[in-house]
Amino acid sequence: MAQVEKRGGLLRKSSASKKPLKEKVVLMYDEIFMTEDPSKCSPRFWEELFLMKVNLEYLEGKLESLDGEELMKIKDNVNCLFQHCIQALGEEHPIRVVNALQTLCALIRGVHQKNKSTSGFDIINMLMGFDKAELCMKNLMESLDSLLCAEGSESLKSLCLKLLLCLVTVTDNISQNTILEYVMINSIFEAILQILSHPPSRREHGYDAVVLLALLVNYRKYESVNPYIVKLSIVDDEATLNGMGLVIAQALSEYNRQYKDKEEEHQSGFFSALTNMVGSMFIADAHEKISVQTNEAILLALYEAVHLNRNFITVLAQSHPEMGLVTTPVSPAPTTPVTPLGTTPPSSDVISSVELPLDADVQTSNLLITFLKYSSIVMQDTKDEHRLHSGKLCLIILTCIAEDQYANAFLHDDNMNFRVNLHKMPMRHRKKAADKNLPCRPLVCAVLDLMVEFIVTHMMKEFPMDLYVRCIQVVHKLLCYQKKCRVRLHYTWRELWSALINLLKFLMSNETVLLAKHNIFTLALMIVNLFNMFITYGDTFLPTPSSYDELYYEIIRMHQSFDNLYSMVLRLSTNAGQWKEAASKVTHALVNIRAIINHFNPKIESYAAVNHISQLSEEQVLEVVRANYDTLTLKLQDGLDQYERYSEQHKEAAFFKELVRSISTNVRRNLAFHTLSQEVLLKEFSTIS
Repeated sequence: MAQVEKRGGLLRKSSASKKPLKEKVVLMYDEIFMTEDPSKCSPRFWEELFLMKVNLEYLEGKLESLDGEELMKIKDNVNCLFQHCIQALGEEHPIRVVNALQTLCALIRGVHQKNKSTSGFDIINMLMGFDKAELCMKNLMESLDSLLCAEGSESLKSLCLKLLLCLVTVTDNISQNTILEYVMINSIFEAILQILSHPPSRREHGYDAVVLLALLVNYRKYESVNPYIVKLSIVDDEATLNGMGLVIAQALSEYNRQYKDKEEEHQSGFFSALTNMVGSMFIADAHEKISVQTNEAILLALYEAVHLNRNFITVLAQSHPEMGLVTTPVSPAPTTPVTPLGTTPPSSDVISSVELPLDADVQTSNLLITFLKYSSIVMQDTKDEHRLHSGKLCLIILTCIAEDQYANAFLHDDNMNFRVNLHKMPMRHRKKAADKNLPCRPLVCAVLDLMVEFIVTHMMKEFPMDLYVRCIQVVHKLLCYQKKCRVRLHYTWRELWSALINLLKFLMSNETVLLAKHNIFTLALMIVNLFNMFITYGDTFLPTPSSYDELYYEIIRMHQSFDNLYSMVLRLSTNAGQWKEAASKVTHALVNIRAIINHFNPKIESYAAVNHISQLSEEQVLEVVRANYDTLTLKLQDGLDQYERYSEQHKEAAFFKELVRSISTNVRRNLAFHTLSQEVLLKEFSTIS
């Protein structure tokens, strides 16, 4: 018997003498692509079509192959197919519903591919016809809402979400996707919330639901009132918000796990051996090869939740066992493999583990810790565009958190101590800290550690000025809270001071190169004002009087750096160049730092001369400092504890438009409609008569 092969909708016998045979569904598609109404000759045509297994590839390809004129000739049949798909969604037989959903996906993608250059209105006309569009989309959205909220098949829910993601991401710029006007009018917001608040459906569909919500929130967000923004901002149901937080935590945790696995694989492999042989010469190159695809979609969802909903801030601190530390019996694989877009899905045992009761012996974690670990990975390498976008978004999220009063309250809470193992970039001059030696501290310490780590590791030719500005702003906002609430944080402030001084030294030594691209005086002013904040208000928030003494010691010890900075800004502020005004602001800001240096240096030199000591110890310098505070005169500087609050629309609109475009493209590219094999469906829907 001749072997049968299947290619592109053709059933082909290996014998060359016979013409290839087409599948029945392909023949039916061909009838739709004729100008005649296919149901004229065959009254049961539409009924039979949705019992056939969909051939997505053929249907999409056929639509794309037609030119504009040919497509307009069959417009009535395409409209008819679209309407019958919507009617089939109300059928009792799930196979018909599944086939209708998949056909709708193929229709939307195929028609859009063909009409890329035309407006969204033309696509609406081609799919539904202007006169019927409103009713068609109302019926479609109501059917999808019912399927998502029903107790029924998880496979159907999965396909509904994929259809909605297909609909949303069919254009790169989602704000130009006119079809979404109908998704705004006929909201599915409540259906998304129901998925997130219900643990079984959240485990199956939470990822797609969260990504869908993040995209819908970004539809024309600056031009009109978006109902999804309004509704997300007022959600106060604890189960729903926690559900959303868990989905985000799982996706970020999965990224962290993948990175850790690759890192361990790297350390035990060839590069480890090579590094041991020739020292740490190649350590940076070896590290660069550790690459896991970043997940901007889930990060955008976290940003929208933190930025829009004050109630979500509580979810950041919601404790759960550290993902990956709890072992649970692996649940059976779900009937529908749901692949998150652009990432590997979190395994079902990890997803289950976060909902177990807490165990006293297990390190607890929360969404904020998972996010800080994620940030510490993506912020290491900002040369790659995706990582640069991710790093920027991480810092924007941290900015929103640092401005929030409630978030600051739990960040600084002494009763909420955690051991946060941030990833640190391998550097030749420092050893990797052992994870077990990490102390338990308030969460704000981990945020400050992350900022210090960024400052220390990104002084390079391709200087990420924007990220540095945001990083210093986060530190400043945390200090403003500490000053306002008189929180005395036990933190190794010296590490921050040292990092800031080294950053100033880098700016000065690369003045010519950096000034060609950036206004480095904005950053220099922010750094100097952080020191001014410590000098002016440090006695209200530094942990001990000796910490304040150490601040003065550090300024005096590194006086040469401040002297050099003063010389540089004085030179530029006295010239009539473009930097005159910016440099003069730094000159004025240095007044107290210079007063400290000019007051204490002669006293220290005198102490050394009287006691015949060529080099003073730290304790001896501190002794001189403590003895001479009384005669020091400082100027009161205004506005050190004030800052401009974060505003997306005025400053970040261009960044978010570009980010959402990139996410939309990535989601569309990774949408898999073939995750449901016909065999799986038939098994699930075996009750069909």
